[in-house]
Amino acid sequence: MRASVKRPPTPDAEIEPDREPSLQEIVNMKLIESGEKERLKDLLRERLVECGWKDEMKALCREFARKKGRNNVTVDDLINAITPKGRASVPDTVKAEMLQRIRSFLASIAL
Repeated sequence: MRASVKRPPTPDAEIEPDREPSLQEIVNMKLIESGEKERLKDLLRERLVECGWKDEMKALCREFARKKGRNNVTVDDLINAITPKGRASVPDTVKAEMLQRIRSFLASIAL
């Protein structure tokens, strides 16, 4: 069975007890512990709605479903077809704002 969302596996402490967490893992843990990750996700959703990105993606999904036939489309098909277009079409201003927020967070925790 295929996973519908591609995510890296969660590190298993029992399998790798001596391994030090990577910088990315440390940052992710700090974001989660502080609640900043949820605030960033909410802000991102808000900005994507404001700029019309969400409506654009919805239209692409509908168009894809119409072309393939409504009953012949799976969520995995949609994800594989729309994800590259969606990532490429996020406005640079939104990306810059999110990057700035992450940098500010990292500066505030002195990481």
